[in-house]
Amino acid sequence: MSLTRRDFARRSAITGAGVALAGSVGALATAPNALASTDTESVGEESADRHGGVGYGPLVPDPEGVLALPAGFSYRVITYSGRTKLESGEFTPSNHDGTSTFDGPRGTTLLVNNHELKGTRDTWKYPVPLTEGLVYDPAASGGCTVVEVRHDKVAEWVGIAGTSTNCAGGNTPWDTWLTCEETEDKAGQNGMTKDHGYVFEVDPADRRRNRNPKPVKALGRYAHEAVVVDPKRGRLYLTEDAATPNGLLYRWTPPQGFEHGHGQLRTLADDAGALQAFKCFDSGGRFVDDLSRATKIGTVYGVDWVDVPDRDARTVSVRKQFTAGEVTRARKLEGMWWGDGGVYIVSSYAREESPVQHDGQVWFYDPKRRTLTLKVRIGVNPDPSVDGAFDGPDNITVSPYGGLVIAEDGEGVQHLFGATDSGRTYPIARNELNIGTEEEPAYSEFTGVTFSPDGRTLFANIQEPGIMLAITGPWKRQKRG
Repeated sequence: MSLTRRDFARRSAITGAGVALAGSVGALATAPNALASTDTESVGEESADRHGGVGYGPLVPDPEGVLALPAGFSYRVITYSGRTKLESGEFTPSNHDGTSTFDGPRGTTLLVNNHELKGTRDTWKYPVPLTEGLVYDPAASGGCTVVEVRHDKVAEWVGIAGTSTNCAGGNTPWDTWLTCEETEDKAGQNGMTKDHGYVFEVDPADRRRNRNPKPVKALGRYAHEAVVVDPKRGRLYLTEDAATPNGLLYRWTPPQGFEHGHGQLRTLADDAGALQAFKCFDSGGRFVDDLSRATKIGTVYGVDWVDVPDRDARTVSVRKQFTAGEVTRARKLEGMWWGDGGVYIVSSYAREESPVQHDGQVWFYDPKRRTLTLKVRIGVNPDPSVDGAFDGPDNITVSPYGGLVIAEDGEGVQHLFGATDSGRTYPIARNELNIGTEEEPAYSEFTGVTFSPDGRTLFANIQEPGIMLAITGPWKRQKRG
C-alpha cells in the first residue's frame, strides 16, 4: 500500500514536530568545518576529556607516507596493485572499491573487493585477469577479487571478471557479495561485446558458484552504485550514481513465493519482481524534486515508490524514463549500509546541477515507517586542501562501536572519519600517499570501508593505485558526546 501525501501529512501533524527520527546517528552541524570540529586538533588525554572522549585523538603522520592514524593504531597492507600477486600469478588488479568481509574457514576472514575499471582491457595496466569460467565479457577490464586473510598470510583469487566499473555493491544475509556496475555501456559501445550496467552475485566461500556469471537483470540496467538487502522483508535497495538528470534510489520487491539464498537471484526471470524509484514529499504533502532541498538536519520525508517502465533501458536510460514531478532525484547517490532496522544512504555532494549545493548528505530510510530522515549534512568546504574539514562522503559502514564510519571521496585531503550516535565526528585515518607532485599533491579517495566479522579490524582501500589496508588498535565504544 502506498503512503500517500495526505497520510504522511496527517501522521506528521499528530507527532507535532514531525515523524520521529529513525536510526541511531544524530544530527550533525551544517557549517563547512563543523564536521571536523576541534576533535581533529585535540592532543592527549586532557583534550580527549574536554571533547567528551569522542574519537581517538589526533592523527600521527606516517613515516612510510601511506596512512596517518591515531596513536596506538597500526595498519597492515593486505593487497597492493602491481606488487602483490594472485594465486594464479598475476598482479593484484588496480582501483580497489567496494568491499565486504565474511567469516572464512578455519578462522580466516574472507573479503570480496571490487575493482572499478571502466572500458577495454588495454586501458589498464592491471585489469582483472580473465580466469576461465568466471568471465562475463572478455572485453571488459573490471571485476572482483576474493581475499583470504589468515594471521600473517594472504591469498587472493578472481571472483568474477569481464565486468565493468565495479564500484560499490553490498553483502547479503546469506553471505555473498552483490557487485554493481556503474556504467550504461551496451554491446558495441566503448569496445564492449555485451550489455553492462547490471548487478552480479559473487560467493566468496564457494568458487564453483561463481562460474558462468549471469547478471541479475531483474534489478535493472543503469549506473549502479550500491545495494543492500532488507533481511526481514527481502527487498533490495539500490543507488544510482548518475547526472543529467540526477540519479535515483530504487527498491526491488521479489515476486510472491521467492526465497532468497545461495544462487537464487540468478534464477530470476529478467522481469521478475517489481523495480521502483522513490518519490518523496514533505510533512505538508508537497512533492520534493531533489534531496538537496533538505538543508536542516532532522528533515523527514515520506516516501512512495513508482514503477520503472523499462528496467533494462532498451532505448532510454531508466532515470530518463520519468518526467518532472514523477520521482525524486539526488546527485551522487553512493554508498549504502543496512543497520538499525533500515538503510543508511549517502549523497556525496551537489553542485550547479542540483537545486541546492552541499558537500555531502547521509540519509536513513526506515522501511517500516516509509520515511527518509536527513542525518548528516556537510556544507560546501571552502578550502579542501586544508586538513580538518570533511567533505564528499562515499562508502559507509555501521560501526560495531556505535555510529558510522565514512570513507571520504572529496577534494584535497582524504579521510576515514567516524560519526557518533549523537552527531560528533572524529578522524580515523588520513591518506598520505601522494599520487600527484610535490608542487601539486593529489590524494586518492578511500573506498570499501568495512569491519571484520569480529569487529577487531577495520578494512579500507586507497583506490589509486589500489591498496587494501587492515587497521587495528584500541577501538572503543564512542560516547554520544
